[in-house]
Amino acid sequence: MTTNHTDSVEEFAPRATVDPYRLDPKDVLEPPTTFAGKLKYLGPGLVISAAVIGSGELITTTALGAKAGFVLLWLVIISTAVKVWIQLEIAQWTILSGKPALEGYGHVGPRLFGRAGWINLLWILMDFAKVLQRGGIIGGAVAALSIMIPVFGDPLSTPSLVFWTVVALAVVISLLVTNKYSIVEKLSVGAVIIFTVSTVGLAVSLPFTDFAYTSADVLSGLTFAIPAGTLGFAVAMFGITGVGADEMTTYTYWCLEKGYARYTGPNDGSAERARRAHGWISVMRTDVLVSWIISTVCTMSFYVIGAAILHPQGLVPEGNDMITTLSSMYSSTMGEAGRWIFLIGAFAVLFSTFIASSASVPRLWTNTLSILGFFDWDNLATRTRIIRALTVAFPILWAIGYLIIQSPVIMVQIGGVASGIFLVAVVIAVWHLRSREVPAEFKSNNFFTVMLVFASLAIALLGIYSVFETFGIEIGA
Repeated sequence: MTTNHTDSVEEFAPRATVDPYRLDPKDVLEPPTTFAGKLKYLGPGLVISAAVIGSGELITTTALGAKAGFVLLWLVIISTAVKVWIQLEIAQWTILSGKPALEGYGHVGPRLFGRAGWINLLWILMDFAKVLQRGGIIGGAVAALSIMIPVFGDPLSTPSLVFWTVVALAVVISLLVTNKYSIVEKLSVGAVIIFTVSTVGLAVSLPFTDFAYTSADVLSGLTFAIPAGTLGFAVAMFGITGVGADEMTTYTYWCLEKGYARYTGPNDGSAERARRAHGWISVMRTDVLVSWIISTVCTMSFYVIGAAILHPQGLVPEGNDMITTLSSMYSSTMGEAGRWIFLIGAFAVLFSTFIASSASVPRLWTNTLSILGFFDWDNLATRTRIIRALTVAFPILWAIGYLIIQSPVIMVQIGGVASGIFLVAVVIAVWHLRSREVPAEFKSNNFFTVMLVFASLAIALLGIYSVFETFGIEIGA
């Protein structure tokens, strides 16, 4: 028997008496059947959008536009769209099973420690390698704050950066230590609105400045061409833009905490449960679609900014220099208002990624500790304590990495290899789980199957290329 809840998802999940990772027949809820109804239950995709459109899009995508010009604009759309099909498949398995992705990765043998398989250990390796990257995300957000409001010194001076780093840490930890999904979602939605409006607005406003671009420039970027010498840029863009393997993995946790699996209910083999599962999977697909549109539009805006402003001048700044350079260019062409709009948008982009990482990584590591046999994941009190402790510890660790540690080459190499292989490993896990644990009625859509095959092949080729590039083996020109 199903229950029709009148509470909104945000008010009802998660509460102290509700375990978002436990399927209880009392929590089942009829899925909405209209598009408007589905929109009320969106959220996990917006949290992922807040994570995806971070330093990778603001800094790297803008730099790629600076290097290649408009010619690879088409690849932004392709690269963000291809990986979505893997995300959809692993999220469907999560809704049907009630388990997060890392649990599913452990089903792919051989198992090495506890319930952990080789993919789980690969995730651990990749996440260690991302410590410095997350420190860089904090650094970018802090740099934007220091430029806007310098404290205890000049903009980007050490005292100013230290001050804003401490403030950023205090704000994020105090907001997230409660371990409530609803807070993460509200913060992410606010950040998404700010950086979407600001980045799209800045890109659209460029034709009225000294860095104007024309419709012909945009059309030239939609010709599906890869000119000689830009293959490396194209591969880098495909790998960087859109949802990565870590975001695909994290998405399953937010789907559970939003309630998609809990509202579907435990698998009792009934037709009613299968119907609810189809309904909530449809809600999840709508969630992914909306987040994909937002991510694609924002990523295209960053690319256009790089292609229109930086490429004609031969400038390819990186890291904090990107923020400084672009903010000064906007001030020179659009006045002080343009500079502030860019800095506010840049801060929203980077800080949203900091929030999303600070909320998600503790959950994934807590689940990993459980898979390795350190505690029982079903023990809600223990799980909550560990997540809260890591929510405090990890951001501080990342901030220390930003303020003290210089990025060693070996960590960059490990990160490159681990990320490339992990993306391929996720594809392997998806096909393993799909073939063995997903009922036939949930994989009967031929279009979804074809797109999944296409995405899997593209990602496999990307992984192979990334590993070769990391070791200096040239493929193509």
